Amino acid sequence: MLREAQEKLKKYYGYDNFRKGQEDVIESILNGKDTFAVMPTGAGKSVCYQIPALMLEGVTLVISPLISLMKDQVDTLNSIGIAATYINSSLSINEVNERIDKVASGEFKLLYVAPERLESDFFCNMLNRLKISLLAVDEAHCVSQWGHDFRPSYAAISSLIDKLSERPIIAAFTATATQDVRIDVIRLLKLREPDVYVTGFNRENLSFTVIRGENKRDFVLKYIEDNKDKVGIIYTATRKETNNLYELLHKKGYSVGKYHAGLNDEERKQNQEKFLYDDINIIIATNAFGMGIDKSNVRYVIHYNLTKSMEAYYQEAGRGGRDGEPSECILLFSAADVLLQKFFIEQSTVAPQRKVNEYKKLQAMVDYSHTTRCLRKFILEYFGEENVQDKCDNCSTCNDESELVDITIEAQKIFSCILRMKERYGTSLIADVLRGSKNKKVLELGFDKLSTYGIIKQYTVKEIRDLINVLTAEEYLSLADGQFPVVHLKERAVLVLKNKEKVYQKVDKKKAKVIKDTGLFEILRTLRKEISEREKVPPYIVFADSALREMSEYFPVNEKEMLNIKGVGESKLNKYGEEFIQVIKKYMQENNIEINAEILYNEEDGGKTESAIERDPKNEDKVPSYIITYNMYKDGKSIEEIISERKLKSLTVQEHIFKCVAEGLDVNLDDFIPQNQEALILEVIEKIGATKLRPIKEELPEEIDYLAIKATIFKYANNKIS
Repeated sequence: MLREAQEKLKKYYGYDNFRKGQEDVIESILNGKDTFAVMPTGAGKSVCYQIPALMLEGVTLVISPLISLMKDQVDTLNSIGIAATYINSSLSINEVNERIDKVASGEFKLLYVAPERLESDFFCNMLNRLKISLLAVDEAHCVSQWGHDFRPSYAAISSLIDKLSERPIIAAFTATATQDVRIDVIRLLKLREPDVYVTGFNRENLSFTVIRGENKRDFVLKYIEDNKDKVGIIYTATRKETNNLYELLHKKGYSVGKYHAGLNDEERKQNQEKFLYDDINIIIATNAFGMGIDKSNVRYVIHYNLTKSMEAYYQEAGRGGRDGEPSECILLFSAADVLLQKFFIEQSTVAPQRKVNEYKKLQAMVDYSHTTRCLRKFILEYFGEENVQDKCDNCSTCNDESELVDITIEAQKIFSCILRMKERYGTSLIADVLRGSKNKKVLELGFDKLSTYGIIKQYTVKEIRDLINVLTAEEYLSLADGQFPVVHLKERAVLVLKNKEKVYQKVDKKKAKVIKDTGLFEILRTLRKEISEREKVPPYIVFADSALREMSEYFPVNEKEMLNIKGVGESKLNKYGEEFIQVIKKYMQENNIEINAEILYNEEDGGKTESAIERDPKNEDKVPSYIITYNMYKDGKSIEEIISERKLKSLTVQEHIFKCVAEGLDVNLDDFIPQNQEALILEVIEKIGATKLRPIKEELPEEIDYLAIKATIFKYANNKIS
């Protein structure tokens, strides 16, 4: 059974192996068990019901919350040769009847519908004409009022199950659900003794950064200028903020669009499609944008404002890096954002009990914004993961090289003031007293007579509030629930007052990242864009960025090698493979790369050579291949000796060396440039440029090889940068 599932994974999706957790979920469904899976965004939840849909009799009914989401998934399925369709409000009644007839006759294996459809008895009766083997509920957290995106229409799902003549297997999926929400989903969907899989919330390819106290507009302008060729999403809290930021970036000439509920349907659709089709690089949006949008090449997600909950933040941030490539998730924090979110909560019409819950969720986001601990650890522990490593080395806290600052004295003064104010007041008033404010409320309450009045007047009120937030995030203080939470001391604060524990704070430090793409990658992106316009599908449906990167690394020049690229299945090979192969061959010819120089797939053993295995980042037990090369180079080995001992091609070893240079490792490029050749190479580069290697080689004496040319280009570029 699982072997057949794996065969279909390879045939349709182009992957050799399932991702973490997928196999268990698929096996559970195929065994006829109700199943609830909590898997992070980008972990491949859809595959967990799409593969069983191909193997079960009849049709799989998928409940999907948004029209754009179901259209996106249906387009993707059809592009890889899986017959799927959808029914939503964009269709006429005749079109609905026609699609139901086609499903009943077996033309489609998956049918996507919106939950609102299930509120119609007429439609539910129509569904009884179908043999529904599996009912898959996407974004299942929407069924729970304790989830971050509660939708009353999801309540109709359990009613539908009761109305069906034969109960199907029920499978529910979500990316963000705490333990309480998981229990609620199982109850509300009436899952029968379900297998529950929580595959972990960690997305290793995402880096997390919190920035406080900076001018947000200046930061965004600088960041986009440094990353102008990358695709990104900027989330804002209000339509006004979206419009203002859009106008700012648009006037500066950036490729940008906007999305919020204040735009009409056609504007939203056009802007979303421009983003999906790579016609614009940046989308500025409120939380109305993005649920389930499977755009794979988003390299950064910036939150211009604080979100209402960790669930909302992690789901939105998770729209970056769905292709598994590195992506940045940046939160820009300001105290005004907290007040704005509190206003939204107070203006909402939810029940009082749920309002209290929303204040708790908001406080968790404030704590996240001020913690001095690992940001990834904070997120994972919020969702209930245990035994999380203290340091991830991929967040702004872990990568901050500054030393810890001892703030024990300041903390003791704050704790002492809270005690003298009898733990009955909020952050702002405490900060006023510590600063020595003469405002009316401080004086009326007689707090100017306290020994702690003005005790840290060298700080601004904002800085004191920030310190209190840090101490809350680090669990020295707690806040009562509500719009105006009262500050209380926790046990750790008492230990600090008794000089039994010290308090430390890290000072933030900015860092810059530079990532360069290869020339072939950009050429393949251009081809993908041409095909996308021709086929009228978003570029990522043709191939994900990760597939293009692997092509630009391994140079597949025939169908067998192309099928070894992750994300290339039989359908996509038949549709697009030959075009990509021809472009790769042309690039290799123009750059004097031998057709057989980079064959990393060994026909005798049916898989990748040892070199390729070592370079596979998923193989955690092996040292990266380029690091092995680097270590041999540092031991004094020549390029020729490394090639001989490692049995690698010359080009492979060269690429290892230049990867080390790009990553800042200690490589002396002069080792690869004969002393009398550098001036000649530079002269030619100045004359004809350095975009292609072959024209440079043809202008130079025959004894000057490609290694010397590439080393000179790297050295010249580094000197210009410095």
